[in-house]
Amino acid sequence: MKITAIETSVIRVPNAPPMSTFYATCVYVVVRIKSDQGIEGLGYTMLMNGAGVGAVRSYIEQNLVPLMIGQDPKAIGHLWQKMYENDRGIRKKGIPVYAISAIDIGLWDLLGKFVGKPLWQLWGSYADHAPVYGSGGFMSYTVDELIEEAEGFRAQGVKHYKMKIGHQNIMKDVERVGALRKALGDDMAIMVDANQRWDVPTNIKVANRIAQYDIYWYEEPVLADNIEQCATVARSIPIPVATGENEYTRYGFRDLIDHKAAHFLNPDIQRCGGFSEALKISHLASAYDLPIAPHLVPELSIHLLVSIPNGSFVECLTGSPPDLWVHPLQYNNGTLSPALRPGHGMEFNPEIVKRFSD
Repeated sequence: MKITAIETSVIRVPNAPPMSTFYATCVYVVVRIKSDQGIEGLGYTMLMNGAGVGAVRSYIEQNLVPLMIGQDPKAIGHLWQKMYENDRGIRKKGIPVYAISAIDIGLWDLLGKFVGKPLWQLWGSYADHAPVYGSGGFMSYTVDELIEEAEGFRAQGVKHYKMKIGHQNIMKDVERVGALRKALGDDMAIMVDANQRWDVPTNIKVANRIAQYDIYWYEEPVLADNIEQCATVARSIPIPVATGENEYTRYGFRDLIDHKAAHFLNPDIQRCGGFSEALKISHLASAYDLPIAPHLVPELSIHLLVSIPNGSFVECLTGSPPDLWVHPLQYNNGTLSPALRPGHGMEFNPEIVKRFSD
């Protein structure tokens, strides 16, 4: 089998309120990998509000597609390394790895379709479902919107909910966390996510003030580039630290582990290097008994989580149109199961593609 063409496109999907008050759109850079046997692989990466979309698409088209044409798409390990080593003058962080991720996801989807197996079974399944945590709680939300979203997840059996923190006035965040805990009572875990907004002393101060509300984890406290500072926070606060959504490849996660910078690792399959690297990262973390809680794209993340012994949660956001996918995800009492369809089992709804493609 040979790759005959790779087509790229961009889909700008509007989010519903209240999520849209913070992120108006989720923008997908899509690749369709075509083969001489008529089997097609779907890969993509998604960027909130679309920052960097043009650069990712351009990198795919100019740097990666020429390497793929005529190659055997089943040789995923070889092709991944070929993409990674193609330009040694660009360090593989950010845009190049977003691009590699999209191609890698498409290659795995094609291989799964070729052998007629869903990816989680192809990798050797460990489970058939994983618990969900509800994610949102953006800083633009009112307290009432924050509580309403969390209670909406709870009504679906979800037992963990993540909200954002990071206001200039830290007491505003302390009060918001307290209000959420009061509304939810003690039967739903709360996670907080600083999204790299504060320095070390501020994170320590905030963590000590909200610890009374029984916080499950404290996510991405400082700039993702500064692993040593993240490690300082992890050593200094009474709440487990989670991070990794803005880290790339197994080498970046090796550094997080070596620095003891996190208690939970959050690789993003569409950013970290695709399924290939996410599997390597997960196996590396298992040697240190560190749990994996992938960032975003639950329709992809679930395949990883049920294939490894150290999987924890799949992150699910509200806000996307319910008809984004031909086969939408369905929660079952707070858990998610992977598709039984070959490959990753997902396909964009043609009406959404027609309506929102560039």
